Amino acid sequence: MSELVTQLSEALYTAFQSETFVLLSTVDEETGGPTSSAISWIYARDYSTLRFALDHRSRLVRNIMAHPRITVTVFGEETIYAINGKAEVVQDPLEGVPFKMCCFDLKIDAVRNALFYGAQLASAPTYAKVYDQRAAEMLDNQVFAAMKKA
Repeated sequence: MSELVTQLSEALYTAFQSETFVLLSTVDEETGGPTSSAISWIYARDYSTLRFALDHRSRLVRNIMAHPRITVTVFGEETIYAINGKAEVVQDPLEGVPFKMCCFDLKIDAVRNALFYGAQLASAPTYAKVYDQRAAEMLDNQVFAAMKKA
């Protein structure tokens, strides 16, 4: 059995310093079942804390308020990591953004390799924003600046 890892490695910390996307898994507040959504407004505040922001129209906000234990799944170098912990509200609403958002910190309890035994990622998945590139960049800059101030 491997030793429990309770903070980000140097490589994961570095990866979370630039825009990346993750799967955010929560417990649905209505059904009690698992749910997962992709988000990209996330960064590492330090080696034991991830900060992320969500649009208040998202069910994820209500899910986290009702069940703060969450998992962030990130596609890293050659593998997939599941980062477990407890989320807490940092600022609600997040100030300095054009619509109502909630900012959370995830206090990391465990970082685990989530890829099945004997496998290795050949390449990490990538994504493209398919709406107005200038507007997307402006909004991303506003959200990240507001998250860093919160």
